[in-house]
Amino acid sequence: MDAPVRRIVHVDMDAFFASVEQRDNPELRGKPVAVGGASKRGVVAAASYEARRFGVRSAMPSVTAARRCPELIFVRPRFEVYRAVSQQIREIFARYTALIEPLSLDEAYLDLTDRLAPGMTASATAAEIRAAILAETGLTASAGISYCKFLAKIASDQRKPNGQFVIPPERGVDFIAALPIDKFHGIGPATAARMRALGIETGADLRAMGQVFLEARFGKSGRWYWNISQGIDNRAVSPDRVRKSIGAETTYFDDLHDLAAGQEALVPLAEKVWRHAERLDAHGRTVTLKVKFANFQQITRAHSLNRPVSSGEELCGIAQALLAGVMPDQRGVRLLGVTLSGFGGRETLPGQLDLFE
Repeated sequence: MDAPVRRIVHVDMDAFFASVEQRDNPELRGKPVAVGGASKRGVVAAASYEARRFGVRSAMPSVTAARRCPELIFVRPRFEVYRAVSQQIREIFARYTALIEPLSLDEAYLDLTDRLAPGMTASATAAEIRAAILAETGLTASAGISYCKFLAKIASDQRKPNGQFVIPPERGVDFIAALPIDKFHGIGPATAARMRALGIETGADLRAMGQVFLEARFGKSGRWYWNISQGIDNRAVSPDRVRKSIGAETTYFDDLHDLAAGQEALVPLAEKVWRHAERLDAHGRTVTLKVKFANFQQITRAHSLNRPVSSGEELCGIAQALLAGVMPDQRGVRLLGVTLSGFGGRETLPGQLDLFE
């Protein structure tokens, strides 16, 4: 017998960090708000919709954001509050299904297949979930509903903020055919540029190229692109996602120029990573160092052991040794990051995946 059509919902909170700050401080409501540091080395972690109208976006340097929106109000992030609200939202999800796959603090996939209340549709259930979030947290959420994860995530962007959109199975292929390549989740700017150079502008162009052509140009990803172009995405909603990495990074107010200063700056980053790893009982073998120079060029260096890293001190020592092969550098270093990865099979870790604070 044919498997039932899946009913996947992607719930995405609207400007989550900024919305929490506006909720908790009435003086910020209706005003352009950026969560992040206001210093010359600061980066916008999140922007309210009022700020987005000026072109302010997450990951934008704070100086650029302030230039685009002179009235922009910077607020220091409160991650402990965001985590608490995220857990509150997660508990709402759990009333409707146990199949919840968090992607970050502010978004998750829900599988409602065979879990709908009598007489309820996936769309009506998504609306009920959004109403519960608003009533209990004072925050709005948007939702996308479809038969697969790819389209559900695409759909959640269609009616933002505070809306929802449905892409039923019979419309899936046509919707993808008209979708611009740079709107495909999983296709970044560099890959999109390569595709446009090959004459691929939309999902229809992607499908017309054929699987053999796409695999020849893009390797294993080519098969994924081919399947998606036909509306095929069989990935299950997985409540326990295998964590790929735990990391922390910091942008510095003043550039770092000498090795000793850089190695000292790695100590709190390594401590933060190790603290998270211990809390989650995660045992990684690979340490990766991320370095962004003052001219914004970025490099990574990695070292893998044949066993898990044994302590925070060892983690820090490996990162410092990797940095010794990079510094000093006349360009100066504006950002350092440390990541632990290469987890064993027993590290199946639920919950928030993004620890880059």
